[in-house]
Amino acid sequence: MTATTDDRFATSACLRARGTAKEGKVAFAELFFDLIFVLTIIQLSHSLAAHYSPLGLVEAALLMLAIWWVWIYTTWATNWLDPEKSPVRILLFVLMFLGLMLSIAIPTAFGAGGLLFALTYVAMQTGRSAFTAYVMRRDWPENSLNFTRITVWTLFSAVFWIGGAFVEHEARLALWTIALGLEYASPALGFAVPGLGRSTVSDWQVSGEHMAERCALFVIICLGETILVTGRTVAGMELLDGFTIFMLMTAFLSTATMWWIYFRFGHGEAAHLIEHSATPGRIARMAFTYAHIPIVAGIILSAVAEEFALAHPHGHVDAKTASAILGGPIVFLLGNIWFKAAIRGRSPLSHIVGIAALLALSVLVPFVEPYQLFMAAAAMLFGVALWEFVSLKSTRADAVAKA
Repeated sequence: MTATTDDRFATSACLRARGTAKEGKVAFAELFFDLIFVLTIIQLSHSLAAHYSPLGLVEAALLMLAIWWVWIYTTWATNWLDPEKSPVRILLFVLMFLGLMLSIAIPTAFGAGGLLFALTYVAMQTGRSAFTAYVMRRDWPENSLNFTRITVWTLFSAVFWIGGAFVEHEARLALWTIALGLEYASPALGFAVPGLGRSTVSDWQVSGEHMAERCALFVIICLGETILVTGRTVAGMELLDGFTIFMLMTAFLSTATMWWIYFRFGHGEAAHLIEHSATPGRIARMAFTYAHIPIVAGIILSAVAEEFALAHPHGHVDAKTASAILGGPIVFLLGNIWFKAAIRGRSPLSHIVGIAALLALSVLVPFVEPYQLFMAAAAMLFGVALWEFVSLKSTRADAVAKA
């Protein structure tokens, strides 16, 4: 990027200065914004645990995808907008309040709270994109045009979001699925709009450091929810005996292992790759916008599994408990395979074998109790992390020896 371009951004009223140490820095206003999503993830996991069924899983998946889309689009916007500047900071505060309303509506989104959820979601998506397009119009007209296209797409999907709020049950689910499908398909279509053309991946020049850190913070929020679930469930028990403490240790180990798998072997590599790529937007879209969806979903499902296993450790393992205990780590590992394949060009064998091993545990479901299945799944997940650690350490040692 030329010095002239850097100067243009440095003097902008809303844009981040490019090519400086502050370009990839996460601002305190962004961290403050993330606080709303602590409540959002809590609401989502509680709702899923309370209505755990095939339909409940579908509804929770749709809500999670909507929440993620709000958050990741804001992250893309603040990759270019500077939250240290007043207009952008005000935008984040407005989005926080709307996010609070969105969180409140989650438990009743497919009931009486449907209109509140739809209106706040549409306001966040359309308002942020329109604001970004407007403030970029002079200093970065090319990107302003991109966000104008995004605004058109969000207005189109808004028809289905709001329309769905006025119908019930399967009709609402169908309309909201169409709305979400439009939004998720739009980046792959380049946000094509008649008369405005379409975007290309070369248009999306992003800071890999900022994108990686923002997504890492969202993963931490989700991991924090599993700890909150564990602590709240155990604190509500009348008796804190040795068995309960052992289960608590197992739940914590499972959460810590997910942290190890994600942060030790992937997060830093992704930031480095984006920073040194000729098409950073393409990698960021695949590795962060899409590949993080199953990572987040797996963590949320694991939080539900911990609640089930801690609250009812003994007795028969029913289908919902088994699907949560095994499904959480499986979905999490699938997301990490996608994420790491996007940045390394290959899938980790340890993760593939780990998924196969977790699936194999399903044959034990009729013969074990919930706590036993939970501990076995945690052991499998830890084995995956240990395998990857030893494998990569050996690979790096060989590379150093050859050098």
